[in-house]
Amino acid sequence: MPESLFYAKAMRGASRLVGHWLLLGQAAPDRLAMILADTARLAKLGEPEDTPSGATLGEWSGDRQPPLWAARTALFLLVQMPARPIPRDDLEAAAWAYCWLRNRRFDDFTQAHQALPEHLRETLQAALEQAWADRQSQRLI
Repeated sequence: MPESLFYAKAMRGASRLVGHWLLLGQAAPDRLAMILADTARLAKLGEPEDTPSGATLGEWSGDRQPPLWAARTALFLLVQMPARPIPRDDLEAAAWAYCWLRNRRFDDFTQAHQALPEHLRETLQAALEQAWADRQSQRLI
C-alpha cells in the first residue's frame, strides 16, 4: 500500500512542531530537551532511550526527523501553554493533527475535534479531517 500523502506531510511537519516547542519554551535548549523527554515518559507518550541534548533538539527542529515521541510530546506541551500557540503552516498543522489523534483515543471525528482546545478548533479543522481520514484508511477491518 503506498504511503498516504497526509502521513508524509505530517512527518515533514514534525520537525516544525518540535521547533515550535524549542521556540516557545522558556528555558535553555538542554532544559527543554530534558522537559520533553521526561514529559514523554511521565505522560506515556513514548519511552526515549536517552534524554536528548539541546543540540539534538535543534537538529530535530531542522533537517533531522525527530522521533515520534518528541513530536507527540511537543504537541502535548504546546496545547497546554497559556500563550495558546497555533501551527505556523500547513505542514506543522498536519503534524499537530496527526499527533493529536495519536495522543488520545477518540471514537469519531466529532469527539476528536471537540476535544481540541477551543482556539485550535478552526485552525486545525482541515488538517484534523485529513488526519482522521488517514487514520480510518489504515484500518484493516
